[in-house]
Amino acid sequence: MSIAKLAVIPQELLSTLSRDIDSRRIQHGMDRLANIEQILAAFSPSLENAAAFLGSLAQWCDIGYGHATLVKRLLATYDHESRCNLKISEYVHVRMAEGMVAMTEEILDSAIEHFDVVLKIAAETRAWEVLAIANYWKARCQRKKGQYENALYHVKQALEIQAAHGHAQNEVPARVLESLILFESGDSQQALRKLRAAESILIKTDDYSTLGNIQSTYGRILQRESRYGQAIEHYSRAINHFQKSESMQSNVARAIVDMSFTRLQVARHFRRSIEVSRDSRQKDRQHGPDRVVLVKELSKSYGVIHEDLKKAEEIYRQYPHTRGIARVHLCWAYLHLDTGELDTAAEEAKRGYAAAQPKQDFILMASARKVQCMIENARVEEEVDGWANYAISAQDYARDAVELAEHTQDRRLLATVYTWHGLTMSNAFFGDKERAREAMEKAATYLEPGVRDYLWSDFQTLRRRLMENATLESKLMQWAQGEIGEKTFRQLEDEFASLVIPRAWEQERKKVSRVAARLSISPRKVRKVLARLGLLETEIPASGETSESLKRTELMARIEPVKPKSRRNLPARRRTRLGL
Repeated sequence: MSIAKLAVIPQELLSTLSRDIDSRRIQHGMDRLANIEQILAAFSPSLENAAAFLGSLAQWCDIGYGHATLVKRLLATYDHESRCNLKISEYVHVRMAEGMVAMTEEILDSAIEHFDVVLKIAAETRAWEVLAIANYWKARCQRKKGQYENALYHVKQALEIQAAHGHAQNEVPARVLESLILFESGDSQQALRKLRAAESILIKTDDYSTLGNIQSTYGRILQRESRYGQAIEHYSRAINHFQKSESMQSNVARAIVDMSFTRLQVARHFRRSIEVSRDSRQKDRQHGPDRVVLVKELSKSYGVIHEDLKKAEEIYRQYPHTRGIARVHLCWAYLHLDTGELDTAAEEAKRGYAAAQPKQDFILMASARKVQCMIENARVEEEVDGWANYAISAQDYARDAVELAEHTQDRRLLATVYTWHGLTMSNAFFGDKERAREAMEKAATYLEPGVRDYLWSDFQTLRRRLMENATLESKLMQWAQGEIGEKTFRQLEDEFASLVIPRAWEQERKKVSRVAARLSISPRKVRKVLARLGLLETEIPASGETSESLKRTELMARIEPVKPKSRRNLPARRRTRLGL
């Protein structure tokens, strides 16, 4: 059929493309799309099935066919008059395509507005296929904004609609998104179960984009558990999946950045072990070669990270992605901070914030401010020239980080910004332990139980700092004089428990049952307070008791690359904690 004679987009093409999506037959659909040049060249809103084709094309571009600019070009053919003549069933596809373009361009608020219109219309017209994809896309936007509760609601709506129509394979992208949201909300175990179920459904398909996302999510979960080697393996598998399509290169870069961040944490273990071996009093020959090996491994790790970040930068130059570019800058900042190049680290953190700000990406903006806070604190601790000004800058960055993070429901982000606010207020310049303690208490409410990673380590640094010279008597005196600020009675009660229970725990040889009996409270209350303060891992079980926390400690000892023998205060550049 010539372009001049084209008057209708075949319904058979639309039906086939829809079935391919439902069954996740990606290559089959791509093959059909390879022959639509005639339709693209002659596309007009006046063509029969034009809007439905546009909606289908938007879904396929999201999967990996072409780029959103193709959809944007077709959308430009809809002027005011043609829009006014659209049927409701056609208009919903146009708005859905507009939402997809806005989502791809990371204009998330605009995308959500489009999807809200689509959801209202589709619900009234009972267009279930549109309802499913609009809920799924809206959930993706909300997840990027850190709005996890709303995102989880909409992804579940998408899953319910897909399940009701018997398309189990097409549920998988939403299942993977649900797993990622659950993980980021702090429920790693449920996230892992759902992810495994999703993988079992999709494993025999050629949906490499979703398969790559599955592997990438595995990597994030394992990284959180400090199983760095396994995490890197899964990121590598994700990259292999993403590399099978030219349109997924930005996904490749994303996985590279995730892997680089994991390698940074491995490098921290090498550095810590080097310090331990250097300071060890044992001078036998065994420690010499070990330290040399560690230094070589550390240098090798930094080299690999450097090369990988350069690869990610190159990909993002060819396939611009604001969120990805910001994350590369932040990863560079962590690397330079870790190696003591504070000026370079500060410049990279500044670039990361500048990249995220136009999109109002609160998660990355807060992360960038937190890194800047860390850099300024490092300057304060090293007492470089102008350290007082750096201390004030650290305070400003910490406040900004908290304010930005509070726009989200990202618990780990909130935990880390409050922790660093506390570390800043308790540093050598400010020494404001009262405000630092308030920040620590806030951070404690967001810590994920059982996770003993860099965030927990930072929190323990803050806790130990505040425990020095802290007296229960001074706190009671403040309360007796009515110096309680704006705290509620429940908050005062929790603060009192946080002061008393750890001391009783130390006095009772770290046995929960003895503390509970002595204070006439439930063991559950004791464990809750100790867990919130990150102390439960060192509990010594009473005779006949089994401590699950000790089992986790033993497990962590097996999976961590290096276990330190001492915790002396290291120079700031060697005590840097990482966080994205």
